[in-house]
Amino acid sequence: MVSRKTMIPYLLLVLLAHARWVSTADLANCSLVKNIFILAGQSNISGRGGVINHSNRPGVANETWDGVIPHECEANPSILRLSGGLRWVEAQEPLHKDIDVNNTCGIGPGMPFANTVLKRDPSVGVIGLVPCAVGGTSITEWAPGGFLYKQMIKRTKAASRCGGRVRALLWYQGESDTKTLEDAKMYKRRLESFFKHVRHDLQLPTLPVIQVGLATALGPYMELVRKAQREINVGNVRYVDAKGLQVGPDYVHLTTAAQIQLGQMLADAFLRI
Repeated sequence: MVSRKTMIPYLLLVLLAHARWVSTADLANCSLVKNIFILAGQSNISGRGGVINHSNRPGVANETWDGVIPHECEANPSILRLSGGLRWVEAQEPLHKDIDVNNTCGIGPGMPFANTVLKRDPSVGVIGLVPCAVGGTSITEWAPGGFLYKQMIKRTKAASRCGGRVRALLWYQGESDTKTLEDAKMYKRRLESFFKHVRHDLQLPTLPVIQVGLATALGPYMELVRKAQREINVGNVRYVDAKGLQVGPDYVHLTTAAQIQLGQMLADAFLRI
């Protein structure tokens, strides 16, 4: 298992290795994308639905994805994803396979979100998903100027280079900030700063944000973080509560069925904007 200390440098090397200039094929796909959605946060938006840990030892990960793709998560020619190499490709599960590279990725809310939006509003046009989430990350690791933040801004700007409109940031994060009282108390201030900087750096002052209220936690201060999420004092931020959705045997990650339900809830929230 790659340690937390080496995760970010390793991610940087992987993304640099895949980065290249835009090809003719990229430009062809790029011109199709009309609606861009950023997926950011930690593991539950990266997607762990269908991921099975075969280890019986605490703290040891021996994980595989079961490969089951429900029809709500199936590929659609009107849904593209921005790859780790900044190329538009047809979106397929797992969406974060070349982004959240130190973890085993499975089903997340992104595909059911996009499929639901298209089903309910076929006129919306081609959807482009921009996966940016990385499992186990705290809000301080998403601070403006940090690696994850800069990669998200870079990827979003690349996604919109052909004129597609960034429609919303879908944000699900906070489990890692329930471990200590200090982090839980600081969460609201840090998250507000994050949202404001994203809008400033993308030059989208009213960018809609749809944030997910925690369903699970890695520490004892979940309710403090959930309270901070509900009380965010930034305009045009919608709150979708994941609490009560089905959780897997690790008591942290949403199941495939729960991810589908969450994606549909996110779609409902977006379509109400």
